[in-house]
This record gives sequence, C-alpha cells and structure tokens, in this order.
Amino acid sequence: MSVKIKRTAAVGSLSITPLIDVVFLLLIFFLVSSRFSEEERELDLNLPSVTEALPATAQTDELVVNIDEQGRYYIDGSFRQLEQVEQILRRAKANNPLTQTVVIRADKKTDCEPLLIAIGLCKKVGISEYTATIDGG
Repeated sequence: MSVKIKRTAAVGSLSITPLIDVVFLLLIFFLVSSRFSEEERELDLNLPSVTEALPATAQTDELVVNIDEQGRYYIDGSFRQLEQVEQILRRAKANNPLTQTVVIRADKKTDCEPLLIAIGLCKKVGISEYTATIDGG
C-alpha cells in the first residue's frame, strides 16, 4: 500500500537561493579576512633592538639534578660538588628567570638529606618550579 503525500504550496515555494547566497558571503568574508591577517605579518619593519629583553616565547629549559645512592649530585652526567650545583642553578635561573624548572631525581637507597638540600638550593636561588622524585629499582 503506497502512501500519498500531498504537496502543499509551502513546500513547493521553498527556495534555497537565499541560503546559497549566505554561504557564498561567508566564504568570501573568511577568504578576505584571512588574507588581511597574512599581510599584517608580511610587513617589512625595522624593529628596535633591545639587549636586556626576554623573548616572548622563551623555551622552558628543564634542568635535571640526579642524586645517586651515596648522595652525590650529577648534572648533565657529570659529578658536581654542592657549590657547583648551586652555581649551575643560579646560572640557569639567570638565563631563564621566569620559567626555569628543575627536576630532582634521587635514588631509592639514598637518604632524604641530599634531596632536601637540593630542594633548599632551588629555593635559595629563587627557583620555585621544581619536582622531586625518588627513583629506584
């Protein structure tokens, strides 16, 4: 049994022409506005040079301090005295004052004192972004 659908005058007079016009206008708008944003970046400017400014997109440098089971400090794979660790932390803070992070990794068999000393050095030089973990196996 077939179903008969009556076509009313409203369905027969439905026109999608205004909808197509709106889509084309939106397409033209986005094409033109994206071209303007590209032109703003292509302007040839002589910008002033500043010697003491920090870059706006500074890379975050993560400094890793390893502590072995005897409580010795290693940075970049080399053994460091406590004074050297402090100097390296100060230099890292001076080079990246806003976003310097330090990861302190201690061996599972070490005492907690070297770990606490490393945390104290971070606080002493002004590095507040640090994490301390105890690794072991």
